[in-house]
Amino acid sequence: MQADRKEEDIFINRELSWLDFNRRVLVLGKDKAVPLAERMKFLAIYNSNLDEFFMVRVGSLQERANLHHGKKEQTEVKKDMTPAEQLAAIMPKTAELQADCDKYYARLLELLAESGYTKVNFDKLTKEEEHFWKKYFQSELLPILSPQIVDNRHPFPFLRNKEIYLGVLLKEKHSGEESLGIIPLSSQMERLCFVRKEEGTSFALTEELVYHYVSMVFSKETITEKCLFRVTRNADIDAKEGMMDHDIDYRQIMSELLKRRRKLAAVRLQVTPTAPASIVRILSEQLKLTRKRVFEQKSPLDLGFFYKLASRIESDGHPELFYPPARPMLPPQGYNLTKDVQQHDVLLYYPYQSIRPFISMLKEAAHDPEVISIKMTLYRMARESQIVQALIEAAENGKEVLALVELRARFDEQNNIDWSKQLEEAGCTVIYGFEDYKVHSKLTLITRRSSEGYSYITQIGTGNYNEKTSELYTDLSFITSDPGIGLEASNVFQDLAVQKLTEESDRMLVAPLRFKSVLLEEMDRVINAARLGRPASMILKNNSINDKDIIVKLEEASCAGVRIDMIVRGICCVRAGVPGRTENLHVRSLVGRYLEHARIYSFFDGEDTRIYIASGDFLTRNTECRVEVGVRVEDPALVKKLSDILDYQLRDNVNAREMRPDGSYQKVKPSEGERLINGQMGMYDLLRNDWNAPVQPAAPEAPAVEVPAPAAVPFVQEKLPAQPEAVPEQSAAAAATAEPEPVEQGSVSSAPAEAPRRRSWMERLLDLFGMGSN
Repeated sequence: MQADRKEEDIFINRELSWLDFNRRVLVLGKDKAVPLAERMKFLAIYNSNLDEFFMVRVGSLQERANLHHGKKEQTEVKKDMTPAEQLAAIMPKTAELQADCDKYYARLLELLAESGYTKVNFDKLTKEEEHFWKKYFQSELLPILSPQIVDNRHPFPFLRNKEIYLGVLLKEKHSGEESLGIIPLSSQMERLCFVRKEEGTSFALTEELVYHYVSMVFSKETITEKCLFRVTRNADIDAKEGMMDHDIDYRQIMSELLKRRRKLAAVRLQVTPTAPASIVRILSEQLKLTRKRVFEQKSPLDLGFFYKLASRIESDGHPELFYPPARPMLPPQGYNLTKDVQQHDVLLYYPYQSIRPFISMLKEAAHDPEVISIKMTLYRMARESQIVQALIEAAENGKEVLALVELRARFDEQNNIDWSKQLEEAGCTVIYGFEDYKVHSKLTLITRRSSEGYSYITQIGTGNYNEKTSELYTDLSFITSDPGIGLEASNVFQDLAVQKLTEESDRMLVAPLRFKSVLLEEMDRVINAARLGRPASMILKNNSINDKDIIVKLEEASCAGVRIDMIVRGICCVRAGVPGRTENLHVRSLVGRYLEHARIYSFFDGEDTRIYIASGDFLTRNTECRVEVGVRVEDPALVKKLSDILDYQLRDNVNAREMRPDGSYQKVKPSEGERLINGQMGMYDLLRNDWNAPVQPAAPEAPAVEVPAPAAVPFVQEKLPAQPEAVPEQSAAAAATAEPEPVEQGSVSSAPAEAPRRRSWMERLLDLFGMGSN
């Protein structure tokens, strides 16, 4: 029992930790340093993240709780909470967050009105406005509404996931009989109506307009109660379930499961502007939801309309309400990544550096007569993917193209199904992930055959092959012609093709068999150095951590005197700064303009730094239940680049929040007179001369001073704090998948910047010895 108690002291429940992460996104909706239109988007991202959390995590917990109903429940490894106990803790915390969201929303409406954009209040219309909106309702909306009556003769209808409905309690004027009227709203009409006036622009939400005039729909009955409501349904489908009863194509199984997802059990009911007792009782009974799953709110049920409003504001010309444009930096004119990587390893950092050179390299390989094959793992792809088009071109040109398409990439399943069909039609060999393991790897292998024999170009990344998210997520892309890494990558693809897990590797990390074990070995090396009295340290940057083995090892390292800095964007299930336990462990979260998605693991034993990048986090799902890949970066220039990136983010005092021993987070504030360091936007300056940089020895410390903004990106101002990220890996459907991978959405307008001038050989040599002008 003592050991169990000890474990509990440093562990934080995964689901509650995720809610704390979404709180960090939410508070950016009230941050005065964030431009007004961007604050709107952060509220929308928060809302989308929470939808996915209920669809995936709460849905999964509910199923597990139902399985153990009436039995002794199995407890979680961490924090000793059963599924039912976790659900009981989630609901009040969600209600608390919703109350904050309502307040931030109301304040945003006030600020929008000051900027000339006023939301229509249907409770306070003038006679002229009443006439206008009534006429609009009668001519534009009333003809397309599809009201339904629920009574003894009409069954309760199926309510779609995340659809907005208007519910009314009706009383028949003559008989006094009561019935429920329901009108679906979301998918039938535009949600926003704009009216331009001399004094500014008014905007109205369609659901509120119908709510106001609903008596015209049910004119024969008396409306005694009414409300707008929205249902969230479980979306946690299991491909294994489909495999049990089918002897058909895997894509067809996934398509059937996607249809089934739409009808899974309800997990949440949202109601606004009030929660009428009679209507809520009927809905709760039909949806089989307890009262704790009903959330009354003052803000709209779906804040996604903020994106359209932001687009309208932008088109009207209000740049001061948005982030200044940020453009990925392009290499010098004539730059060729294929030729460059044959000279030395290359590391690209999105969105600061453009993904275009990588796409150009793929297209070049598709037409290169010496290229015999291209192999790639595909997890999330853009709707219009130049990367996939390059693979199709390669296949059509007679190259061997192998694409591993993971059909179980949550909420991207249909997109991946569609792409897999196109790849097959073009002549590509398409394979899928393991039955028991998702393939979350980001791995590309280009194989050449020339008179000198075979050669490889290998790319290993932290993010998806997705042009859109490369402009919104911070991700690393390592490209090398190292033959050893090429052979290891070739072995990985051979294993994937025959459904075999990779057991041996040297430079590469390959989960689940050669990922966590390697990182634990690195931690042991650092721990031993600390025990010998050397200044040992670790810097670990990823999205989330809940792996018990890693957390226990971090505690051991802290107790041995190892300085541990963790940059964890989302879920963090270990407490930092617990006396005698994790007092040498420091955790910070960066939530800003971009979604922090890169994974960097740096280990310093007092003499050498060994540093890795990887596709996998420190979640048990990544370390034990997925095929992930990573690589040890050895090029001194790239080790320094990664170390500088980590150092810069550890000095961030704009976006960062640090964990306190009780598990809460506190915003990092600069001391009086201290310069603002934006660990996101300052990267443009840090990397401005990175293209074709010479090999440099790793410095013991990263730059300690802020440098002025580069001419190529004049918008980078250290006094302008940057903001979060968002889902939808999750659309912002975004934020955390399995835990929302905030949404794959963002708020950045991206376009190529003018490339910096290529420095001369002499200038780079001077920089190498610290004598250059930069």
